[in-house]
Amino acid sequence: MSAESTPESGRRARRGRRMPRDKRHSGLRAMAWTAAAILVLGGAGAGYVYVRLNGNLTSIDIDRLLGTDRPGKAGNGSENILVLGSDTRSGGNRKLGGGADNGSARSDTAMIVHVHKGHQKASVVSVPRDTVVDRPACTDTEGGAHPAANGVMFNSVYATGGAACAVKTVESMTDLRMDHYLEIDFTGFQKLVDELGGVEVTTTEDIADPDSRLELTAGTHRLDGAQALALVRTRHGVGDGSDLGRIRLQQAFVRALVRQVGDIDLLTDPRKLYDITETATRALTTDSGLGSVNSLMAFAGGLRDIDPAGLHMVTMPVRYDPADPNRVLPETEKARLVWDALRNDEPIPRAATVDTATGGPESVVSAS
Repeated sequence: MSAESTPESGRRARRGRRMPRDKRHSGLRAMAWTAAAILVLGGAGAGYVYVRLNGNLTSIDIDRLLGTDRPGKAGNGSENILVLGSDTRSGGNRKLGGGADNGSARSDTAMIVHVHKGHQKASVVSVPRDTVVDRPACTDTEGGAHPAANGVMFNSVYATGGAACAVKTVESMTDLRMDHYLEIDFTGFQKLVDELGGVEVTTTEDIADPDSRLELTAGTHRLDGAQALALVRTRHGVGDGSDLGRIRLQQAFVRALVRQVGDIDLLTDPRKLYDITETATRALTTDSGLGSVNSLMAFAGGLRDIDPAGLHMVTMPVRYDPADPNRVLPETEKARLVWDALRNDEPIPRAATVDTATGGPESVVSAS
């Protein structure tokens, strides 16, 4: 064996190649967090964490409440999820939402998320809360029966019969089966944004809304949880003060949120992963199909390849109600173009929103 290739010379060479100090420390921190995660999640600890996170989740057996009188499953590899932002006034949400602490709630935000086959793209359809709809007969989680009603505001449906009634109404409107249900409240949304380290957005003009207490100058901002909540709820600080303008803000924020989540490498920071999971499981109400940590994480993992460019966001085609300018009515024929596209797992045609109240100007907020 030559001098160059002896074991001792190899050891000396390896000792001589030192990693830069900052990289060594970064690597040690990642190893430390990984080791800590293994200790926490391994063995008996895994059972404790699993039970704790599972105990945080609230789930509703939508399938049992709605029975079999529903649209059929798509069967083409796509999925539909009804996502609601609840403005419940109970508990910690009272000071965020205003109003009496009487436990009442309405669906402040509603989005139908269609995940296309292959889970590379998603189409998101916002349903204006002020839309006048026909509510089918439904049963709430306590077994209470609610008769059908015509000409009610969409956001009152949730207040009347809860999640199951909201799902049944959306399925009746669209003739699309909602495969899953996700709901988040004020407090949970605010805490989740804070856990993510804020979300960066750019505004093209100043925003000042005394009702939501939002004040932003034109430019780029990293919003904390309180500011993000104010942004997605403001309706008087931009545009004509209508719910349609607020929806455009919400859609822009969702793009920014998706980008922020994609920028965080949680695999190298198990502590942050746990903190976010803890906050998310406390904040969310799901259907029973997503009612465990394993199923929820598997579902979220299936969406990891969808980036902001893969999101197509529109608002359900509507027109202003001639009897009440504060209400909107579905544009039935154009809305049908949207629902048919989702049913066939196709892109939503541009013609669906042209010449409607929802085909207005771009939002003054964009993902940075």
